[in-house]
Amino acid sequence: MDTRAISKIAIITIGLCLGYTVTVLTRLPWWTLFFVAAIWVGLGLKLRWGGPNNARYRKVWPWSLVPLSLWGVYVYLADSFGIVDLGAVFFHLQAGISKHGGAGKMLTAVLYTLIMIGVLTSVTWLSRHDQRWRLAERFFAIVLLASNPLLFGLGQRSAAIVTDDGAWLDRRYQLPPTQELKNPPNLLLMYLESIERTYANELFGDAYANLNALGERGAVFEGVRQMNNTGWTMAGMIASQCGVPLMPAGLLHDSQFEPLSKVVPGVDCLGDILAKQGYQLSYLGGASSQFAGKGLFYRGHHFSTVKGREELEPLLEDPEYVNSWGLFDDTLYDITADEIRRLNSEHNGPWGVVSLNLAGHAPHGYPSQSCVPQQGEFDGQDILYSVECSTWLARQLVERLESEGLLDNTVVVILSDHLTMRVPVWDQLTALDRDNTLIMLGDAIPPQRIRRDATMLDVFPTLLDALGFRLKEQRAGLGTSLFSDKQTLVESHGIEVVNERLQEETALQHRLWEGISPQRRESQASSPQEQIVETPDDVADEVKFIH
Repeated sequence: MDTRAISKIAIITIGLCLGYTVTVLTRLPWWTLFFVAAIWVGLGLKLRWGGPNNARYRKVWPWSLVPLSLWGVYVYLADSFGIVDLGAVFFHLQAGISKHGGAGKMLTAVLYTLIMIGVLTSVTWLSRHDQRWRLAERFFAIVLLASNPLLFGLGQRSAAIVTDDGAWLDRRYQLPPTQELKNPPNLLLMYLESIERTYANELFGDAYANLNALGERGAVFEGVRQMNNTGWTMAGMIASQCGVPLMPAGLLHDSQFEPLSKVVPGVDCLGDILAKQGYQLSYLGGASSQFAGKGLFYRGHHFSTVKGREELEPLLEDPEYVNSWGLFDDTLYDITADEIRRLNSEHNGPWGVVSLNLAGHAPHGYPSQSCVPQQGEFDGQDILYSVECSTWLARQLVERLESEGLLDNTVVVILSDHLTMRVPVWDQLTALDRDNTLIMLGDAIPPQRIRRDATMLDVFPTLLDALGFRLKEQRAGLGTSLFSDKQTLVESHGIEVVNERLQEETALQHRLWEGISPQRRESQASSPQEQIVETPDDVADEVKFIH
């Protein structure tokens, strides 16, 4: 094959990848990649890239190889998850990902790697055979480095070391309540994987109809948005049960080459608070409890029963009825019902059960066979089928438990763990104002719709409020009870400011990981009960946002 033909292959390879990158990072339809590629190839052929008349071969290694590789990593993450959260990447690397169910993602990663090798080879070929490329790619290497969101995010976190105020969030942290409850209610906390409230929009048909029906009987919260470091399963659960964003341990971890031994041990979470009230606590999840530190989190915060795929799979009548992540929702909910029956019969005090399903997991979901009679066969692609199946089975579980009298004096909370990641209806979802599902049912919770500008941090005090706890200033952690008239953090400051402050925060990170970090700042340890609410700078911020 002659030099000119190889140059054409290199130009086409780069053009197709450039077009694909544009479609991933924008809302343009997939077919526009060919339009972008055609422009690139046309320009390359016209300018005779790789084969100019005065071509001089030089064996050089382009400066842009590393920047291009980093961009390849970013495009892969954006294509897989939609919104790239560096916190999620760092946390999963430390907490463990060996028990994930995303075999398809691994194949995609291999494919991306092979494609990136092709791109890097093409750039190297063109740079060696065309002096114009040798000169231009040095400039583009700098542009690629400066524009990569991955490096921008790392730079922001690094800047936290020298920030003037790394304790903005920590000053606003409110210790959870400690008083004793009288006749405490039971708690059923149902996380529906990725089933955000945005699916209630008419664009998505009846996918959310079952949750709308449940919501008519209790409190429906609208406007629960997603701030940074709360956008994946463990982060969503910690935000809603601890009232804090999940800031990865990072360099605070005292054994950098070992997995985490504890998850956010420095704060009291829902399990710690309820255990002091005599609650018997159970966690049941369809996926592995070893993935991303779920088991560590629940065991470390006083859940006596923690069961994931490894513990639940032997209980199945049909061992083959599982998916790549774990149990289907119908079998998980059968086991959940059995656990609640056991707790009602064996335990005299209150109980709390947390379940985490799988049906809505991106990109296409894992719907149960139980949904086939009413929804027809699943085509393997339609995420709305999976959403409807997830919501229907959740409603069926609640109604089944109610019919057996197992939910007397029980608060039922149904919520999404986070907004969904990239799915087939991604463009429609991202064109809307997205928010999480949060529905609360109980004897003392009248039917109502509450619209607040809130985040998952506010779920924690709202849940404690529903259980009957008296909250200081209606707050716990960084959240505010949505049943109250007190302003939430984002109502006071705006979500953009809160996210910016989170990038600079160091004191809250130390608080979360106290016990596994080498040391904690002396100023933090001197008076753990004392909370400084405002500083002069904080007051200035408040005035700016009020006016």
